[in-house]
Amino acid sequence: MSSEHSGWKQKLKHELREMLVLSGYLAFFFCALTTYKMFLLNQYEIDEWSYGFALINALVVAKVILIGQYAKIGRKHEDKSIFISAIWKSFVFGLLVFAFHIVEEVIKRMIHGADVEKASRAIRFDEMGARTVVVFCCFIPLFMFLELRRVMGEEEFRALFFKKRSGGQ
Repeated sequence: MSSEHSGWKQKLKHELREMLVLSGYLAFFFCALTTYKMFLLNQYEIDEWSYGFALINALVVAKVILIGQYAKIGRKHEDKSIFISAIWKSFVFGLLVFAFHIVEEVIKRMIHGADVEKASRAIRFDEMGARTVVVFCCFIPLFMFLELRRVMGEEEFRALFFKKRSGGQ
């Protein structure tokens, strides 16, 4: 029972760490995009709600990625180069996030009183498509690092980035 409890705690700790790392990475980009959009639209007053939505969106997208990984989505090209595998996963998870956002928009509009048909027609697919392209580009380095970690192993990957190197050549 003790080892079973310990295994459960380790898994929970690992999942929480993964969620925090993914959310932090995505929050960095989503907040940068929010700032870019504010400057682009000449909205110089800081809108805390926009940053709050960017942070919430980062958490949600991170959870979508974790669920997709748990469901073993995007593993088709893991036997190929890290680059091919990362591009494929970026594409597949970009589509997954796109689909999630469509469902989210339809549900939001239905909560506000629209039926499914009206809610579907009110979605701005051009805006969603542009957001998906940005998310895809944001996913490429993310999945490059995740693939590198998968191939190297977690301990070796962590040591490469976070441990002091000896020698100075």
